[in-house]
Amino acid sequence: MAISVAVPKNLSGIKTKVALNLTKRQLICFSGAGAVGIPFYIFTKGFIGTQASALLMVAVMLPFFFLAMYEKDGFPAEKILYFMIRQKFLTPGIRPYKSENIYRRLEETERIKEEVRKLEEKAGGRKAGQT
Repeated sequence: MAISVAVPKNLSGIKTKVALNLTKRQLICFSGAGAVGIPFYIFTKGFIGTQASALLMVAVMLPFFFLAMYEKDGFPAEKILYFMIRQKFLTPGIRPYKSENIYRRLEETERIKEEVRKLEEKAGGRKAGQT
């Protein structure tokens, strides 16, 4: 009896796990969350109480968790945020677009040709009258 295992054909999406079944990126972000959140809790629990301090600690740690876990179309969260900031603030919002009216250009060409014909007729009439 043969056991079949499904092997993905596209191996580019597979990430290597470093420790605790987490990638290096996730370990760094979770460590950053712990480094910020735990001291925040320790220093604020005496002032605002344990429960409020724990809720604020979770709120302070959420951006780190977001950066560790969110990925869309192969881009991590900070790249997506950079793309959004670049689109909204760093590049001009209004891109002027002028369409080129082909018919107007044809009319202009025709008008110039007509003007040249009239000038040629005048020049031809003068030459005929002068000679």
